[in-house]
Amino acid sequence: MFTTSTATDVQIAKAREAIARFGRMLFARQLTDAAGGNISVRVGDRICISPRYAGQQKQWQLEPGDVLVTDFDRNILEGQGLVSREANAHYALHRTFGEYGTAVIHAHARNLLVYAAANRPLPPILEANRKFGVTPVVPFAPAHSPILADHIIASMRGREAMIKKHAAAVIAPWHGLFLMAKDIDAAFDAVERMDANAYILLMGGIAFGAAEMETQRATMEDTIGNFKE
Repeated sequence: MFTTSTATDVQIAKAREAIARFGRMLFARQLTDAAGGNISVRVGDRICISPRYAGQQKQWQLEPGDVLVTDFDRNILEGQGLVSREANAHYALHRTFGEYGTAVIHAHARNLLVYAAANRPLPPILEANRKFGVTPVVPFAPAHSPILADHIIASMRGREAMIKKHAAAVIAPWHGLFLMAKDIDAAFDAVERMDANAYILLMGGIAFGAAEMETQRATMEDTIGNFKE
């Protein structure tokens, strides 16, 4: 496991404020919903994480004090409420890839949910999304199961450099997106980029046909890949 430092009160306060702020933004932009989702940020030896029922009971209108502060064993040190049942993936990602990133978002992004429902990977269709590559689908396991966390960890292995540079993600079938990033700003950015990518593929398929969108995707890869400055 990576080496952690002792978190300061100021660092923890900033992380809790960021989670509350980005939670409201995710909900407002339909990048997650009242049914769920989670946000966590590692600060040294502490994990700041959104509480259970942040969507259903609070509609993501969190205040910084609502955000839980825990240790790596999920003991709640600050905040009211419970740790989400879906937190297995968060703690596993922080433990395994903590030297590469500090933020994890699980989102029920509206357009990405189509790919989750269809059990399909998400290929990049825009230049801004090429860095993420194809976002894969992991094998099914119940949302609260440690097995799902194992599948996510296995899929992330080999993509550590992507996390360190920006972010890497997986699609959980019939569920949603799990993403780890270098920091919370990059994590939010990546969720929005991926959902926009999904929207463009969906709408492009309606307007021009799926075959044409795949042709354009391949053309993009060849054109950008061969471009020399």
